[in-house]
This record gives sequence, structure tokens and C-alpha cells, in this order.
Amino acid sequence: MLSPYGMEIVESCLTCKLRADRIFCDLPATALQTFEGIKYATAYPHGAVLFVEGQAPRGIFVLCKGSVKLSINSPNGRTMIVKLAEPGEVLGLSATISGKPYEVTAETLDPCQVNFVKREDFLRFLKDDVEACFKVAEQLSEKYHNACQEVRSLGLSHSAAEKLANLLLEWTAKNKESSKAEPRLKLRLTHEEIAQMIGTSRETVTRLLADMKKHQIVQSKGSTLVIRNANALRDIANHN
Repeated sequence: MLSPYGMEIVESCLTCKLRADRIFCDLPATALQTFEGIKYATAYPHGAVLFVEGQAPRGIFVLCKGSVKLSINSPNGRTMIVKLAEPGEVLGLSATISGKPYEVTAETLDPCQVNFVKREDFLRFLKDDVEACFKVAEQLSEKYHNACQEVRSLGLSHSAAEKLANLLLEWTAKNKESSKAEPRLKLRLTHEEIAQMIGTSRETVTRLLADMKKHQIVQSKGSTLVIRNANALRDIANHN
């Protein structure tokens, strides 16, 4: 079925062809049947806010299609984007389990399908199903591992150039483009948002990308960024 946003909606988790490739979604048949009875499938347009940092947890949001920007804000109004969530991720998971407020704000980057489960229903689901508990533990472990990797690649970099190069290489690997001679990246973030991910200014990101283009390390084709010289990009990322 097509939503008002031109996106094909997966009506049932039981018939979803993508769930086998996703950690949480690949549940046994009995658990999946139970989950099907407690989730609410919803389509969101670009720019919709799923939940806000500091808000009491209402439940989890399983991202089926699209991508979601996760960000945190400082008291003085500065924003840092901590992650771009991809299909198969469970958003608001740790807050829903702990009962503490959501740690981040979740905003859709493009039209998304999301399965929402109320907190009380989800906690009851976990208490009644051991396999589901293991899947949640696996998802939380994956999130912790990824957070450590991001801290290592971005937090330990000495310059904005290293951070930007690491980010582009990370996106390339996630898009399974790293094995290609000239990997292509669809840039879904503005220069301002990229700056928010690596803790610098929009002007710095614009200057660094222009410098990479000048040295034929990358090339822009509309909203697509072509990695012309991956080795040179790695050299920048590894320069300490």
C-alpha cells in the first residue's frame, strides 16, 4: 500500500521481506505474532519529530523505512547530531526500558515508516518472551559498540579535516560502497548539519569539501558525492 508520501507501506511484520537482515526484527514466529498485535504502523513526512530530548518515554519506535536524525542540544542552544538512524533500528529503546527521559531528539530526514509500541505493552512483551529480550540486548550492545566507534573516530581526531574524512569513510562503509573504485554517497545533510555531527562550523565544512574537490579527492554531482581518491581520504582520516 502506498502512503500519502509516495512510500510503499509494509502492512505486516509477518510478511516483511527485510526483517531477516535486521537485528530486532528477526524474531521467532510466535514473538513476531505477539509484536504484530501491539505495534502501530505509521508513515511520517520529512521533518517530523518522533520524540524530543527530555520527554518522558512513551514507547519505542522501530524504523522500517527511511532515515532519522538523532540530536542533542546544549543549554545555550547549540545542536549536535549524534547519529543517523537507518531501517531496522529501535529508537527510544534505552529510555523506554529504564523509564528515564529520551536522551535525544528524533527527527525524520525523509518520509519514513515507523512501528510504534507503547511502553507498557513493550515491557510486558519483554517479560513474556525470552527471545525478544535477547534481541533487545543484542540491539543495545550494537548501539554501545557503534557509540564507541563514533567516539573513537570523531572524538579522538585532532582536526575538523580528520573528523570529516572519518565521517565520509563511515558513510561509505555503511552504504556498502567501500569496495567500489569510486564510491558514491547521497548527501542527506546540509553543510550545517554535517558541521553539527563533527563539532565544527558550516563554513569549515564548506571550506574542507572545497579543498577536497580542488585536490580531486571528492567530486560533487548534485546531492551525490563521489569519492575519487579513497586512499587520500584515508590519509587525512589517519593523520595524527
